Amino acid sequence: MNAPMLSLTSPWGKGPAPIGIFDSGYGGLTILNEIRRELPEYDFLYLGDNARTPYGTRSFDVVYKFTLQCVEYLFSQGCHLIILACNTASAKALRTIQQNVLPNTDPLRRVLGVIRPTVEAVGKMTVTNHIGLFATSGTVLSNSYPLEIRKIYPDVRVVSEACPMWVPLIENNEYLSPGADYFVRKHAHNLMKADNAIDTIILGCTHYPLLKGKIEKELPDHVSVISQGEIVARSLADYLLRHPEMDQKCSKNSSCRYLTTENPGKFSSSASIFLSDEIRAQHVEVEV
Repeated sequence: MNAPMLSLTSPWGKGPAPIGIFDSGYGGLTILNEIRRELPEYDFLYLGDNARTPYGTRSFDVVYKFTLQCVEYLFSQGCHLIILACNTASAKALRTIQQNVLPNTDPLRRVLGVIRPTVEAVGKMTVTNHIGLFATSGTVLSNSYPLEIRKIYPDVRVVSEACPMWVPLIENNEYLSPGADYFVRKHAHNLMKADNAIDTIILGCTHYPLLKGKIEKELPDHVSVISQGEIVARSLADYLLRHPEMDQKCSKNSSCRYLTTENPGKFSSSASIFLSDEIRAQHVEVEV
């Protein structure tokens, strides 16, 4: 896959700028919530590619192209550090951006994902060494979680269950409905039937924490369901402690701005599912 060059013209120059948070839609707001709770003094710039969501059913090439365009846009807004708060983008685009793009453009900038910190944490939580994964079809097909877990915890077995209806149910505000109960029950039972030794389950999509209560009701009491928000937030805080040179490039005025490729009114309305505060979003074009 050829990696196009990025245009890194920044209105901030090389000065401190917000941490960029990117997601294909709204689910990354669950990650942003926890990061802001962990790092309240920092500034954040959230970009949702809502006009082209969902990413979960798209090909590797398309997800890579869309993700790179959004990363490029956030870099153009001055961000030195970007978090891909999207499992599909982390699975299908992150490695290529890290290895093939940044070294040839600006090696001092960083793009981080959500899969690696989740894997590092969850491997310490399982007792049986049997882990389950609920995720989008794209994340499951990428095999990213089993591959990453195998690198660090070779004795851990991972069973994945694709849940293609969960994101639409959440984004259409139907996640509290009886219809959502059916799809949660179906996938929970499928996963445990595939491996009844599972004691820890990863919610491998940033939307899924909104279904966590329903999911837990369909599982045995001893099974732990792990959301990514707190894990990613702690991992980012640790990263900034270990990399003071990057921390100095992150502005700290306790602010947060929201950008969307969709209609900003629609974004603000739908974001209320994920956020307790009322927000105003700004429309942007990221396609070159």
